[in-house]
Amino acid sequence: MAETLNIGRKIARIREIKGIKQEALAYELGVSQQTVSNLEKSEKIEDEVLDKVAKYLGVTTEAIKNFSDEAMVNYFNTFNDNSFSNSNGTFHANNCTFNPLDKLMEVVEENKKLYERLLQAEREKNEMLKSK
Repeated sequence: MAETLNIGRKIARIREIKGIKQEALAYELGVSQQTVSNLEKSEKIEDEVLDKVAKYLGVTTEAIKNFSDEAMVNYFNTFNDNSFSNSNGTFHANNCTFNPLDKLMEVVEENKKLYERLLQAEREKNEMLKSK
């Protein structure tokens, strides 16, 4: 029997799959890492908070609500592994609808922006500590 995940655990699993740290999500939501940790333990979450989380994770609120590990495994199992090879045994991605390098550069740019925001937050925190 499949385990039913509460909404907070679903958020945590999606965040983990996307390689996003709690600290980054906390920064985007304007809360502490501990608040995100508590959020990920919650069975229910306010719609407004769920909307913000979904937006940052790049998914819909419905995707979060309907997420399950089993559904994710089933989704990945629907890919046809033979679609990437021809009869000669050479590999080519004839189903690729995007340039992988473009996607890589998008991720690099997103990470750069996140790093810059985290760095700015640290600078502000240091300035605040110095002024005390």
